[in-house]
Amino acid sequence: MFTHTSALVMHGVAIWGASLDRVHVTRLDGIGRTDAGVVHHEGRVAEAETTTAGGLLVTTPGRAVVEHASLTSVESGLVSADSALRRNDLDFDQLARQFMSMEHWPGTRRVHIVVRLADGRAESAGETRSRYLCWRHHLPAPELQFEVYDEFGLVGVTDMAWPERKLLGEFDGKIKYGRLLKPGQEPGDVVFAEKRREDRLREITGWQMVRLVWSDLEDAAYTASRIRRMLFRAA
Repeated sequence: MFTHTSALVMHGVAIWGASLDRVHVTRLDGIGRTDAGVVHHEGRVAEAETTTAGGLLVTTPGRAVVEHASLTSVESGLVSADSALRRNDLDFDQLARQFMSMEHWPGTRRVHIVVRLADGRAESAGETRSRYLCWRHHLPAPELQFEVYDEFGLVGVTDMAWPERKLLGEFDGKIKYGRLLKPGQEPGDVVFAEKRREDRLREITGWQMVRLVWSDLEDAAYTASRIRRMLFRAA
């Protein structure tokens, strides 16, 4: 049975910060080992925790998220938890119940943080990692998918916002601009349109905007100090 990170891949759930060079399976005969690129876990799997993906037997998304997080990190587990919630592969209650049934298993001590922070409104791994950066560095938690209106209606939605600090936030990844690309458009057209959108949002709100890219997430301490300065300058 495919489990852990391998089950998440088969479910189509986002993965970040985990090696994909080994396949994870769970054996029900009590034998655990690693050989030929396959990690054989030993454990109990209830019937309710099994399903199929691509015609193969796998653990359910909730079980796979907890399994995956127990092997990786809070940040990696959170990316997958947010993705599964966003895709409606599970809901928060299912995730919480799954964790409670496994909370004394090896490696699951950190998973309670994943469950507490999980939020399906994050639309990408970059957004989830930006939110984790704020938590890890003791910054105020941003509101997700913040809607900005003018007198005519909805103008736009930002990935993050700190309304009490008058700061908007966006995560910019290349995938995001590819997703916005319409037939006949060049990438530069999308970037220009996004800049105009940002100008309009700042014009309406009178707030600042912080934009993050992948490299900002790799230098988390510096990025956190940058956001902190903007938060308190805006306030």
